Amino acid sequence: MGGMTERHDVVIVGGGLVGASLAIALERLDLDVGLIEATAPGTMPAVFDQRNLSFAAATVNALTALGVMQKLRAPTGPIRRIHVSRQGDFGRVRLDAADYGREAFGQVVVARDFGGALETRLQELPRLTRYRPARFVGVSDAADGARTVRTATADGEREIGARLLVAADGTASAVRAALGVGAQEYDYAQTLFVARVRAERAPDGTAYERFGDHGPTALLPRGDRHFGVVHAVANADAGQVAAMDEAAWLARVQQAFGWRVGRLLASGERSAYPIARLVAERLTAPRAVLLGNAAQTIHPIGAQGFNLGLRDALTLAELLDGAVDIGADELLAAYAQRRHEDRQRTLAFSDGLARLTANGAPLLRPLRSLGLMASDSMPWLQSFLVGGAMGFRGDVPALCREAAR
Repeated sequence: MGGMTERHDVVIVGGGLVGASLAIALERLDLDVGLIEATAPGTMPAVFDQRNLSFAAATVNALTALGVMQKLRAPTGPIRRIHVSRQGDFGRVRLDAADYGREAFGQVVVARDFGGALETRLQELPRLTRYRPARFVGVSDAADGARTVRTATADGEREIGARLLVAADGTASAVRAALGVGAQEYDYAQTLFVARVRAERAPDGTAYERFGDHGPTALLPRGDRHFGVVHAVANADAGQVAAMDEAAWLARVQQAFGWRVGRLLASGERSAYPIARLVAERLTAPRAVLLGNAAQTIHPIGAQGFNLGLRDALTLAELLDGAVDIGADELLAAYAQRRHEDRQRTLAFSDGLARLTANGAPLLRPLRSLGLMASDSMPWLQSFLVGGAMGFRGDVPALCREAAR
């Protein structure tokens, strides 16, 4: 690594939700960390927009232990109950946190507010080196216990040494491609619209998920007496929905969701995101590891994406704690093994639920209805669903457990 001006133990590419969270988690360890970010100081990554993030209880525990939840400026919305149904089917699933001795299954947080909280914590980390704005352009093969990361900046290209390279640069990960890690992709042919809406009845802690042939429609209880709406439409209809005025948009959501919160009265600006599934063929390469959306991008149904990515980051941080060689093949193999069950079960749950609930075949309706009825009446099945919804699935990182708070 001689001749380079910067050298670090860990270099994280990507300063979004998962990359920033990992940088904060690594501050507890005796490691020199570099964070490569595409955005300039004073600006926010695009991912920190008006989307509503559902933090599972395990995520809330971990982010509280890391000092992030305390930095939120806006009130969060507790998810005390979950109500799931499908348009045209009978049966429903109702879960109440009180039945499991919990105050809430999780919290609803606005992405922009979360981005601000992460930024505040990052600024408090004395040993973190931030490269911004900088764009990843390539990486050398692993040699002599390190990799060389090349970045493009306003002053030209620079090289940064890393004993361990972390790809946290999202679905279209340039690091994943540079490492030669393939990925399996599936296009759900859906576009997700998100907005803040006001209804006749204010949120009471219930998170609603209503399925239909077009995909899911969710109403999430925000902390500002509004709901965060998530509405999926077929790609063929996305342009028409984007062009709707407020009244037509609210009428569409009302028709898809129903009247459980009364009439929908007003909507804020809406944003649209295409939905696709991407699963990396492996999680590691020599002296490199993939996290978050770079490792797996899943359907937002069930709101498991960031929660899963955070557990990726926290598991890696646990394994790096006290490790003699943080990029050793054995350590990376242990990471992949520890993440296997949680990752596979979450991927299967998300993808299976998305495909099953959006399938309008008449023969599936009675089967889905029976499934909803069974889920609402069988305690063991409800407990399984609750454990997954709260983030306690597989080998759970220590910071996610209640005792860590």
